[in-house]
Amino acid sequence: MFLDLGHTKLKVYKQSRRFVVEAYKLANALPPDEKFAMVQQIKRAALSVHLNIAEGSSRKSVVERKRFYEISRGSIIEVDAAMDIADDLAYLEKFDVSALGTEMVEVFKLVSGLINAE
Repeated sequence: MFLDLGHTKLKVYKQSRRFVVEAYKLANALPPDEKFAMVQQIKRAALSVHLNIAEGSSRKSVVERKRFYEISRGSIIEVDAAMDIADDLAYLEKFDVSALGTEMVEVFKLVSGLINAE
């Protein structure tokens, strides 16, 4: 926000930011009894995607950078898996997941590209 560093100009950084916002919208729409379970887990995993992209891009070592990107990709998969359970529990019936799905697929592709490019 205050630091004008290179990672803030990356497409993957901007995409992951949109992904986090959509994941938070979903988490906030889940039932209140999931507040300390699924809600917190989805929020943590989504935020982890964005933060690991930022931190990874600041690393000079290719190995370190790649590791942060791999953690980021794992967190995307974690959100997707949580959505599977939310769907099984019929939590998603009143929530349009299309925007989240679009952001998730795009950020997954971009992060995977970063990993494969290293």
